[in-house]
Amino acid sequence: MAVGFVIFIAPLKLAPGGVYGIAIIIHHLYDFPIGAIGISLDIPLLIIGTLWLGSRFGFKTIIGIISLAAFTSSLEFLYGYEPLITLPNSNLPDPSATFILALCGAVLLGAGLGLIFKSRATSGGTDIIAMILGKYLKHVRLGTLLIVVDSIIVLGTIPAFNDWTIPLYSWLVIYVTGVVVDKVIAGFSGCKAVFIISDQYEEIKQTIFKELGRGGTFLKGEGMYNRTEKKVIFISLSRKQLPQLIHLVYQIDDKAFLSIFNDSETLGEGFTSLREKALH
Repeated sequence: MAVGFVIFIAPLKLAPGGVYGIAIIIHHLYDFPIGAIGISLDIPLLIIGTLWLGSRFGFKTIIGIISLAAFTSSLEFLYGYEPLITLPNSNLPDPSATFILALCGAVLLGAGLGLIFKSRATSGGTDIIAMILGKYLKHVRLGTLLIVVDSIIVLGTIPAFNDWTIPLYSWLVIYVTGVVVDKVIAGFSGCKAVFIISDQYEEIKQTIFKELGRGGTFLKGEGMYNRTEKKVIFISLSRKQLPQLIHLVYQIDDKAFLSIFNDSETLGEGFTSLREKALH
């Protein structure tokens, strides 16, 4: 995350919400260090959150806040604030590279945040503000409140920098960061989930056992049109095995119905251990 903020996001003056979005705005206006601003905002918010919401912020969150500030400050000291790609004979960022730099920064932020959430910690900061608001605005979802809080920070870049492209890129960073966070939490599984409907379900079952070495589950189904009972095979398998499964089913019943889904993560025998995942 520190690399994403210091090397990619901050030189472009992007403020993708959160405490460090505020820190980037203040840094460009008053030249204060981003890491120092970040922790000086995070700690009071953590105290306020504990007083208002109770001690739901664990030790991991505190360590995360301190570590991010420390790594950010170290990078600021070692690298500075130079844009990664500049105009010729200048230290100004190259506008043609803004999109790719923002994208790279967002991926790094998302990867870092995803690992934080995966370790059952939180990022603190504006999450706490949203939680406090949610205590009184019970009819509004927490996700909506987070978007509102972060959007206010993003819109703060307009009067600060007088540039309408900055909030647009900042919202792009927020979106990509969210997508990457979801991917990191769910895992980059190469699994597929398949529903198979066929009158030749017994033969298909035996072929799956023999040729793919996979088990499955029989589900009871009923046709909507003719109300006949159907047995539905549900199976999870690797992406590499999917073409083989399709070919095997076709050989047995060329009128079979297959519904195929991306399986973000599969836990259990033959896949990632449920115990390992739960205790990770």
